[in-house]
Amino acid sequence: MKRFLILLAVMVGVSIGAAQTTITYWQYDYATRVDAMNQLIAQFEAANPDIKVVQETFPYDGYQQQVAASLPAGQGADVAQLFYGWLPTWQRAGYVIPLPAQYFDAAELDANFAPLVQAAKVDGTWYGLPTAVRSLALFYNADMLAAAGYDAPPATWEEFIEIAQALTVKQGNRFVQVGYGFAPTGQDHHLVREVLVRQFGGAPYSDDYSTVTYADQAGIDALTFYTDWVTKYGFTVPEFVPGNNGYRDGFRQLENIAMIVDGSFAIGDVKKVSFNWGVTELPVRAENGIQSNFGSFFMNALTPNASKDPAKLEAAAKFLKFVTSDDAMKLWLDVVGELPASRSLISDPALAADPVYGPFVRALDYAHATVFVDETGQRDTMVDAINEVVLQGTSPADALKAAAAEEQLLIDANR
Repeated sequence: MKRFLILLAVMVGVSIGAAQTTITYWQYDYATRVDAMNQLIAQFEAANPDIKVVQETFPYDGYQQQVAASLPAGQGADVAQLFYGWLPTWQRAGYVIPLPAQYFDAAELDANFAPLVQAAKVDGTWYGLPTAVRSLALFYNADMLAAAGYDAPPATWEEFIEIAQALTVKQGNRFVQVGYGFAPTGQDHHLVREVLVRQFGGAPYSDDYSTVTYADQAGIDALTFYTDWVTKYGFTVPEFVPGNNGYRDGFRQLENIAMIVDGSFAIGDVKKVSFNWGVTELPVRAENGIQSNFGSFFMNALTPNASKDPAKLEAAAKFLKFVTSDDAMKLWLDVVGELPASRSLISDPALAADPVYGPFVRALDYAHATVFVDETGQRDTMVDAINEVVLQGTSPADALKAAAAEEQLLIDANR
């Protein structure tokens, strides 16, 4: 009997020791990001054997629909990744909760994270944190440039047009290689709104982002300049490589696109190519001209599921802290290519001087993070305006005027 009681006690002890709190982490399916998170989860579980993290991923195009279908029903993620521009919509819908004060000190977050990350707040309250931030830059196929007699990437848009035309190849009326990967649904809607509009002397919105202002002459000039790449200069074409990521696939896999504008998150994929490539800051209109860029980030937030019991909330908060720590940011930089979100890491002079990361780091000094009320809807208005011009022959002025009116209605309805 005594031996039985001892064995029972041992079994109970093992059972108690093995008890785990399980949390679920959601993000969209992007290979390098999933790889980085798998590595972070393994490290976190090794340091916290009482917590198990299950990562689930979904195609980007269906991710928000999955969130909308699951979280209101009390299912799905405890910690979810979201684009900062989705935050207002997610917060209104109740998909995310404020960061609990018992685990997150707001003053410390203000001090530790780059100013860009303030966009993770709603009405002054933190709703999540990023592991990384990103900006835009121009990726180029250095072998293609060299073969055409260019030993440096373009510094001005005039040089960009010249090089892009030189690197465009047609057989009859069919493009077999384009100088630029035209991508309105990729990063080009940001390129028009937050880069070109400002470089032409305008501003896309009022200072508080409550009023659309890009339908002025500066905005018209910016959209005209961008769409001229298709309609006037002929060094690119919509859907040259089909799909939302076709511009990137053509650059890194098919090697039939010479230059693309993309975010630092693409570095991890581009590193795998077999040709010589480079990255440079976005061109300006003229030497010493206005520089502008679009800064953004994906953030990690707690969902209402995490608050169902204290143990789960503590585990989810601990995990969120871990994946947004400086060590996690360093791993993310190495695997994905996105820039650290902490002030101390981003200010490292070696990072700013790096030939790959440097152009993105330096751009953060003059980048703007658009304050969205409905990122998807606002993105679509600019994409539609671009398509109206290049596919329907609408004038840039008329297309932009219609887009601005539509977007203003969207902003007014969500404020």
